[in-house]
Amino acid sequence: MTNSYAGSDDAAVAIAGVRAGADVIRRMYGQRLDRIDKGAGDFATAADVEAEKTILGVIRAARPDDAVLGEEGGQQGAADTVRQWLVDPLCGTLNYAVGNMLVAVNVALRGGAAAVADPFSGEVFFTDGEAARVRRDGADDALLMPTAATRLVDVNLDPPFPAAPRFRAVDLLARPEFVGRFRPRVVSTSLALAWVAAGKRAAYVTDGGDLSGSVHFAAGIALCRAAGCTVTGIDGAPIGESGRGLVAAADVETHELLMSMMPSGS
Repeated sequence: MTNSYAGSDDAAVAIAGVRAGADVIRRMYGQRLDRIDKGAGDFATAADVEAEKTILGVIRAARPDDAVLGEEGGQQGAADTVRQWLVDPLCGTLNYAVGNMLVAVNVALRGGAAAVADPFSGEVFFTDGEAARVRRDGADDALLMPTAATRLVDVNLDPPFPAAPRFRAVDLLARPEFVGRFRPRVVSTSLALAWVAAGKRAAYVTDGGDLSGSVHFAAGIALCRAAGCTVTGIDGAPIGESGRGLVAAADVETHELLMSMMPSGS
């Protein structure tokens, strides 16, 4: 297996982190897990908590001075540190809880390396901040090659909807020009972002505020950017403090088509 470009060592840390988390997710899959209520219909399971604990152990062993923001454990270390890891140990918790294998494990160093693991396919998508690749057991790492050929577009329908009523992702599905060109999918996990980078999806659309520092989206955004995708907010602005939501498309043409379907002023 080829490791020559794993790191910047930060990429190796991200890969080790998501692989360790994925091991936990596979091991606990199918067990009867109590739900930990987080409010507003959201919840975690013991698998989320155990996977995050395991990932944090990997990061602390390799980068003891770095800060970490975890989906379950919150901020650890100084929030204003230059180096902060963003950890989403199980993206797609509801899928997982009902026995659906469409989930992801996300680890990203803010502004740097990132990795996304699909625990059940065994694929690890990663970037050192420059190129994006996929690692599969027994095979050399391969460059991610985004393409819109599938015409499949994942649309995140989960609340909140901060741009409503002007824009809600669900409204996009009712537009004739959307269904005339694309085929909507709802995976309900940010694994779909890695699929955009890998050419398995033409695009991904979600509402929201600034997602650049989100534990859910940071790793997928980093992958898409490194793979050469077009990535902006739903208003076409760069993702950041003033940005809103996310449109990640395999190419400029697909991005422009999707932006043309957004309400004016989104």
